Amino acid sequence: MAMSKSTLHEDWAVVVLGFLIILITLYLYVVPAPSFGWSNGEDLSAKVFSSKNLGVIITQFVFVYIIGALAIVLTGKQLKSFLIVFPIIFFIAMAAMIITGNAFIKDLGLEAVIFSLSIGLIIGNAFRLPEWFRSTLSAELFVKIGLVLLGAGVIFGDILKAGGLGLIQALIVVLSVWYFAFWVCKKLKLDQELSMMISSAVSICGVSAAIATAGAIKGDPKKLSYVISMVLITAIPMMILMPVAARYMGLSEEVTGAWLGGTIDTTGAVVASGTLVGETALKLSTIVKFSQNVLLGLAAFAISVYWTYNGNAADKNVQKPTLGLIWDRFPKFVLGFVAVSLFFSFVLAPEKVATVKDSLKSLQTLWFVMAFTSIGLETRFADLFNAQGKKPLYAFLIAQGFNIIVTLIVAYLLFG
Repeated sequence: MAMSKSTLHEDWAVVVLGFLIILITLYLYVVPAPSFGWSNGEDLSAKVFSSKNLGVIITQFVFVYIIGALAIVLTGKQLKSFLIVFPIIFFIAMAAMIITGNAFIKDLGLEAVIFSLSIGLIIGNAFRLPEWFRSTLSAELFVKIGLVLLGAGVIFGDILKAGGLGLIQALIVVLSVWYFAFWVCKKLKLDQELSMMISSAVSICGVSAAIATAGAIKGDPKKLSYVISMVLITAIPMMILMPVAARYMGLSEEVTGAWLGGTIDTTGAVVASGTLVGETALKLSTIVKFSQNVLLGLAAFAISVYWTYNGNAADKNVQKPTLGLIWDRFPKFVLGFVAVSLFFSFVLAPEKVATVKDSLKSLQTLWFVMAFTSIGLETRFADLFNAQGKKPLYAFLIAQGFNIIVTLIVAYLLFG
């Protein structure tokens, strides 16, 4: 559909809607965050499906339904199909969130996106979805809204409280591991798009970094889902085996915590792994992990500038883009992410941030989970696992092995 003069570019639309969500939450109404926590043997109807919690879920649904519909209208897409498809996506996302809320699953450090992706893949491959349904799926739109909201959780002031050593380690690890991973991907002849997603996922902060990079370079959602799958699957054995290895090597809790925080790619798995070691390890692993998370904004900005300037091979063979062309290509949602982070870091009072933190985190997670539901629904297993072959997996594992070794050395030098 051609865009009319009254429609917005998708990147600008998500910035507008991201700030609209934040302003509503700050000054009009704090959308409550549903509770999904439950244990095996517990009655789900008494917790997750209680009348109070169902009311919260319905409230959140109405809110994101309206925001999503506004996004469709602003970008000039087909509203009628969206109004039919969106409730289905939301229902699948809720199923994934409930599964992830299980205490056992939570202890494993598994993220809701892996379950939403899996459910979407099962449905999308078991049934032949009509073309109008598949064309309505808005994975990229949902991801970008989630990324703008992610900025609210990246508070630069927290790093100052945590001390400089965690940030020093994060800088060393992110830079060295990113370039090594990118070099390995080039040696294995992976395309630049997939190489950047893998490099960011391994070196920065796993799922969020892969999503941010894919958004910045307008990456293929199928490649993104492949990278996310590798991140989440490898995090499980690392979470269990690394504390055992640290104990075998006689590492202190400080060194172990810094090592875990710098290598394990999901925040949930970092917390679970640090808990296995001790309170000091848990605290330090969280600090180091958060230090890497803070670098996500800077990394996304740098990747965006690089990608918009260099473009693809075809662009480079023609000419170097002008500043105007760079601006046209530049993913504006990255500016939204950075602006939100600066706003929450330096403008809002910490007390105000605390009142909306849980609500915005819940909404951010929901947009991501719905995005991966959409990716699953539109992806075939053959496309996901066979098209890329085994080379991306080899690149990821080699880069992760390098990450483990380099981070251990840096952690020992800084915290030993």
